[in-house]
Amino acid sequence: MERSPVLVAPSLLAANFLDLGKDIDMVNRSEADWFHLDVMDGRFVPNISFGLPVIAQIKKAARKPCDVHLMIEEPEKYAADFQQAGADILTVHAEACIHLHRNIQQIKGLGMKAGVALNPHTPVVVLENVIRDIDVVLIMSVNPGFGGQTFIGQSYHKIRQLSQLIKDTNAHALIEVDGGISPDNAANLIQAGANVLVAGSAVFSSPEPEKTIAAIKRGGR
Repeated sequence: MERSPVLVAPSLLAANFLDLGKDIDMVNRSEADWFHLDVMDGRFVPNISFGLPVIAQIKKAARKPCDVHLMIEEPEKYAADFQQAGADILTVHAEACIHLHRNIQQIKGLGMKAGVALNPHTPVVVLENVIRDIDVVLIMSVNPGFGGQTFIGQSYHKIRQLSQLIKDTNAHALIEVDGGISPDNAANLIQAGANVLVAGSAVFSSPEPEKTIAAIKRGGR
């Protein structure tokens, strides 16, 4: 049986914020599945991006789910606000959550899908006792905070480990990968077990972004 095409989530962090509506329309027209929205607080990561007001405006124009990735400390303080702003999927970092199970249950209780992100140095085993509660696991294949970084090759092994954990526990989590993704490595990521590929620079720096999205979705073809 042929594997279903991977989901593609263009990261608006790489979009043109002087003409954001145009880039949102492009993603709406394209074969992309989600909008990936990176929120940074300057504390958990050494950068600051955008927050609630921008996401609320994006939600008005987006015709696909908003996949919000919180690279922030104390995410539990803001989960309800992001739900109100329009997040369909809310992902928190395992490294930022002292009580991760409680964070996951809070997100699900607000009616969103719950995601957990892992930094490059964080082993998959930290999710062993919560994996069945998670909807999406986001493997960071670069260090979080900045776009345009080089893919970390060890991520393939980590994706395979996570895929095995999901199988062993009869969990349902999707494996999402973010960082350094392009049509060049999409096929290898899909083969390793990725279900959702986040691409920022590769999409928004492309002269034909819709074709780039389609190529990533088909494993570089």
